[in-house]
Amino acid sequence: MKKTALTLGKYAPLHRGHQYVFDTALAECDELVVLIYDTQVISTPLHIRAGWIRTLYPQVTVIECWDGPEGYSSERAFEILQEEYIFQMLAGRRITHFYSSELYGDHVSKALGALDRRLDEARATVPISATMIRENPLQYRDYVSDVVYKDLITKVVFVGAMSTGKSTLTEALAQKYQTTFAPEYGREYWTTHQIDRRISFEAFDEIAIGHLAREEEAVLQANRYLFVDTNAITTYLYALDYHGKAPTLLTQIALENASRYDLFFLCDADIPYDDTWDRSGDQKRQVFQKQVIADLQERRIPYITLSGSLEVRMAKVEAVLAGFVKYGNFFGRGF
Repeated sequence: MKKTALTLGKYAPLHRGHQYVFDTALAECDELVVLIYDTQVISTPLHIRAGWIRTLYPQVTVIECWDGPEGYSSERAFEILQEEYIFQMLAGRRITHFYSSELYGDHVSKALGALDRRLDEARATVPISATMIRENPLQYRDYVSDVVYKDLITKVVFVGAMSTGKSTLTEALAQKYQTTFAPEYGREYWTTHQIDRRISFEAFDEIAIGHLAREEEAVLQANRYLFVDTNAITTYLYALDYHGKAPTLLTQIALENASRYDLFFLCDADIPYDDTWDRSGDQKRQVFQKQVIADLQERRIPYITLSGSLEVRMAKVEAVLAGFVKYGNFFGRGF
C-alpha cells in the first residue's frame, strides 16, 4: 500500500525542526504533502515561505492555504473547522500518516484515519522554535538554511555618483548595527585592472558578478540588515559612460536589481568632492549624479535621498529602519 504523509504549518520561518519532520516523513513514506498557511506573525508572504520548501524539497507537494482557519483552539468546534479545511485542500488525496510536533496531531490524524506520527513535541531533538528565530535570527543562525536566512535580512543599498559618501556610510552603519556589509567591488576591480584609467567592455560583467558574490557571502552572516555599497545599476551606468553601451549580462543583473533590495538610499552630491587620482572631477560627479537619479526614475525605483553630514545621514537611515517592515508597503509612510 502506498504511504502518503501529510504535515502542515505556517513555517514562519522554516527551520531545522520543521525539516526534521519533513526528513522523517520522507524516510518513512512514499510521498509527502505539506499544507502551508497564511499568517500575520511574520511579514514574509505565504508564497515566499512556500518557495523555501519547494527549493529545499522539490519532491514534496506543497499546497498554499491562503484562506485557512486563523489561530488555534482545542475547542471541538474549531477542530472540526480545521479538519474540514484540510479535507478541502487535500481534494480527495488519501493520507496514511500525519506528521506533527503539536497536540493537534491527535484530532487531525483521527479525522484523516491516518497514523499519528508525533515528533519531538518537547523540542529536545531540535531545540528551536520559529518565535525564537523571529526574535533573533543571527543567534539561531545554525537552525535556518541559507535559502531561508537570506529572506529574513533587510537589504539596504546606497547609490549615487562617485565621492558621495556611500562607502563611509555603509561601513559606519554596519558597525552601528553590528552586522555585515558588502563593499563596492567595482572600484577595487578598476584599481587592479585599469590601463590608462580604462577597463574593457567585458570587465563590467565581471564586476557585476563579483559584486553579487560579495553580497551573497555577506548576507549569510548578516544581523537583520545587510548594507550594500553600490550595485549593478551603477555599474551599468559606468559601462554606458565608458563604452556607450552595456554587456547583456550586466544589463540583466541591473534590471533584476530593482527588486533585489528592500531599500534604496541615494547619497547626495552635497559633500566636498574627494579629488583622488581615480576620479574625474566634481563636474563629472554632478553630471553622473543626475544620470543616477534619471535611471532610478526610469526603473520606477523608490528611493530616499540622504544629504548633509555623516551624522545627519545616519540619523535619517536609522529613523527609516526603525519604522520599516520587510515586504511591507513602506513608502506609504511619508518618508
